[in-house]
Amino acid sequence: MAIVLLVARILLGLGLAAHGAQKLFGWFGGYGLKGTGGFFEGLGFRPGVFFAIAAGLGEFVGGTLVALGLGGPVGPALAIVVMLVAILTVHIGHGFFVTKNGVELPLTYISGMLLLLFAGFGPYAIDAAIGLQAWPESTSWIALAAAVLAAIANTAVRRPAPKATTAS
Repeated sequence: MAIVLLVARILLGLGLAAHGAQKLFGWFGGYGLKGTGGFFEGLGFRPGVFFAIAAGLGEFVGGTLVALGLGGPVGPALAIVVMLVAILTVHIGHGFFVTKNGVELPLTYISGMLLLLFAGFGPYAIDAAIGLQAWPESTSWIALAAAVLAAIANTAVRRPAPKATTAS
């Protein structure tokens, strides 16, 4: 089980961190802050660059913490926030499969993060090395509730694009 948790943490964490690096730095074929910010503006997140930074940091920092096995429930909770917002604002109307821009990929990340949030990072984690190997289940539930509330709040602040006025 220890090896399985290690492999899951590394794959999920680095995959998510790479998504964040696409947004923040334009790495791995990403659009960087300017391009991602423009996309976010189109979704109603204004200012777009601010929300691109928030999403990019949530993915990059959350994924890195998960890959390292550091910070207890913080990394999985950050990942869950970003993935829930992605589902609610981008993917929900496109069905299930990723080939149609559906919810498949963010749901997969959420599933893996839920597993790590409640099972812990295992013995091959930085948390274990510094004596924080397990956290109480109540902490996991609090982190999950905070992530869901943060995702709902994030989607609630979306604003439609200002309507263009025509000169008469």
